[in-house]
Amino acid sequence: MIFRIALLLFAISQIYWGWKAWALVRRLTAPGLTRAMVAGAMAALYGSLTAYNFGWFGARRYTPVHLTWQDALLNAPFEVWMAASLFGCLLAGIFAAIRGLTWIVGWTARQVRLRPALESPPRRQFLERTATLVTAAPFVAGAYGLLYGRLNLETTNQRIRLPHLPKAFDGFRIAQLSDIHIGPFMPAGEIRKYVAIANALKPDLTVLTGDFVTWDAGTQQAAVDALAGVKAPLGVFGCLGNHDAWAGVEDSITLLFRRAGVRILRQECVDIRAQGEAIRLIGVDFQSARRFGPSPPVAHLLANIESLIGRGMVNILLSHNPDTFDRAAELGIDLSLAGHTHGGQAALEFISPEIAPSRLVTPYVAGRFEKPGGQLYVNRGIGTIFVPIRVGAPPEITVFELVRGGAAGSA
Repeated sequence: MIFRIALLLFAISQIYWGWKAWALVRRLTAPGLTRAMVAGAMAALYGSLTAYNFGWFGARRYTPVHLTWQDALLNAPFEVWMAASLFGCLLAGIFAAIRGLTWIVGWTARQVRLRPALESPPRRQFLERTATLVTAAPFVAGAYGLLYGRLNLETTNQRIRLPHLPKAFDGFRIAQLSDIHIGPFMPAGEIRKYVAIANALKPDLTVLTGDFVTWDAGTQQAAVDALAGVKAPLGVFGCLGNHDAWAGVEDSITLLFRRAGVRILRQECVDIRAQGEAIRLIGVDFQSARRFGPSPPVAHLLANIESLIGRGMVNILLSHNPDTFDRAAELGIDLSLAGHTHGGQAALEFISPEIAPSRLVTPYVAGRFEKPGGQLYVNRGIGTIFVPIRVGAPPEITVFELVRGGAAGSA
């Protein structure tokens, strides 16, 4: 149902922009052959790009793990167009409603022989110019997100205070990478750059919190090879994400990672030891109470993991979905590390931190959260899905410093 609604809205938006394009052609060309040729060329270009991207010429059977010219020149511009044209049309609809309300107010005022400022030509011109600027904003944002925003990596330092942290782990450093999504816009070479950055931060432990592939199981070997260079003195551990499940690679990618020296924890725990003391690391497969995609939802989040929790120990949970935090806090798990949301991927944080698409499905979009029983950090990840852009949600590598004490905070 959601897909059908989105498809209907997209179709409406394309009709709207087609009408705007025709109006532009009429304004810039004289009637006759020239106008028909320009309109025909624009329609042919749009039709060809649409047919190619929707697979009407034959769907591509594999996902490249390096940027191809087709992805750069045909896929990316069209995907950005799809998102920007949809949001631009929605904004145009909002301004049309405002202008309609203005006309109603003006018409009502005329009936009582008043001429309010709302009906004045300067006010109408202001609304028209504002509408033009606002409807153009998604296209500017899309170009920014494609060419810069998705590559603008941030290294975030977080100091996590844990009252029961063993002395040997005071100052212990954990690096987190998440949501790799290997593909043409997160190629293997780019992943290796992020691996080098993570290693240069000199963590004691590194964790990978899922979504190594997107849809294509054939990319799993390349993803593992690209991440095989991750190193940390006390090991590299991970958990699996929803896309790993949807691609059907949970078992196979776990084996590939094991051969590369990375241990994927699947309803498992391991004790991390230093100077005779230990903390416990727990990992689970993707957990969700919502049905989306071919993977069935779990009946109860984090069911049957009580036996994995170390009593009297600091417990850290690797769970791709941040929605497990509520249950984790109830169970007394001290720290949950998650990803999944991409920080919204397109979030208008400069207007309000609340404006992010992911907030429609989870309250835990990005950053640190705390409630009685535990803390959560949601990493924004480094990859993208659907549209290769990031706006207001830059890619992220997080480094946590565990310290003994009370409330947590940023370093």
